[in-house]
Amino acid sequence: MIAFIATPALLQAVIDPQVPATFWQWMVATVLKLLLFFTIYLVGVAYTTLAERKVSAWIQGRHGPNRVGPRGYFQPLADGVKNFMKEETLPPHVNKTLFILAPMLSFVPALLVWAIIPWGAAWASPWGRIDMVLADLPIGFLFTLAIGSLGVYGIVLAGWGSNNKYALLGGLRASAQMISYEISMGLSLIPVLLLAGNVTLRTVVNQQAEMHLWNVLTISVAFVAYLISAFAETNRLPFDMPEAESELITGYHTEYSAMKFSMFMIAEYANMVTQSAMMATLFFGGWDIPFMSADNAGAVSFPLVLLSMLMMLAKVVFFIFFFIWIRWTLPRFRYDQLMSLGWKFLLPISLGYIVLVAGLMLVLDAMGIGRGLLYGGIFFAVNAVILFIVFARFDRGRVLSPAYKRASADELERLRGISAGRAHLSTQAGH
Repeated sequence: MIAFIATPALLQAVIDPQVPATFWQWMVATVLKLLLFFTIYLVGVAYTTLAERKVSAWIQGRHGPNRVGPRGYFQPLADGVKNFMKEETLPPHVNKTLFILAPMLSFVPALLVWAIIPWGAAWASPWGRIDMVLADLPIGFLFTLAIGSLGVYGIVLAGWGSNNKYALLGGLRASAQMISYEISMGLSLIPVLLLAGNVTLRTVVNQQAEMHLWNVLTISVAFVAYLISAFAETNRLPFDMPEAESELITGYHTEYSAMKFSMFMIAEYANMVTQSAMMATLFFGGWDIPFMSADNAGAVSFPLVLLSMLMMLAKVVFFIFFFIWIRWTLPRFRYDQLMSLGWKFLLPISLGYIVLVAGLMLVLDAMGIGRGLLYGGIFFAVNAVILFIVFARFDRGRVLSPAYKRASADELERLRGISAGRAHLSTQAGH
């Protein structure tokens, strides 16, 4: 933003569509945007690693990093220097091309998705309208689904190129997991598209503001499906099957070290931040400030822009904390549970929910009910009933097949018979 203020003539050419921009004006403006947005993004991702350690320490009653800088705030910088200084290993048995290419294929898509997320209301600057987004693409969140799914190719190539059985198993798990949950993630966004009538993220935010209810309340089932799919897409616990330290010795990055290893870690945290921003935008109103309509009335003053950006940042930080909290609270799923949840639970629910939302919208529109609080209240009541049925009555251990469940009377009798038989055999052996 500071870089833009320093070049008002350039801004006028870029912002005003009536004034054609020369190639060099477009190039300079693009470079300034990239430097601003991606510098903030990468610094934020680096300090997300510190947040992971601090929150886990708080949950477990420890101090966490507290030696490097005041309260350990310079720990990410020390980690970066350490990874730059470490020796890069290239095992002789690996496929060198794929081994080197894989971290980049995992790292780059995580950065590209960040470009389309709007971070605040548009600024009515002295030089014209400035949107708080790097690239306001007309394809909106479809770009996120398309580019975000490419990251799994880096993981698969890392598993294949490492020529290691544990790494290969991690890569195969990652591909199966992506296929299972990418479908549910895409289907969970169709209700968002139906309500907004457009795929651009700015339109989705404005639709939630106009209805005076965030999508997390009006299409709660879609939010739950997207939340679960986001955990699976980012390979975070309880869906970290591609790594699974206790089973696969960190899986696909077993053979990696130094900065190539760090690029996988940066990609994971970058995906976590991006998914947090996407959930805040799609289901929690984005930059929308509750009980205020001025921030959605086109371009606004700079103080209101800052307030909207702080609101968006607060929502993203909440979801980052939620990701970390879940990691240090829930155990890892079994692989069969992961597959069952994706194919037998999320997929049919997402498909049925699309039909329900479309049908309910047709009924309410036919009744002449406008897109306001009453419209959203009806959706909220329907979603509350569905969530109660799904979580309280539907599964009950039949789909996810947990490691333990309440045994029936016949099962108890069978187990008692086995125990009695073993006790009798041990008694005979003692005599």
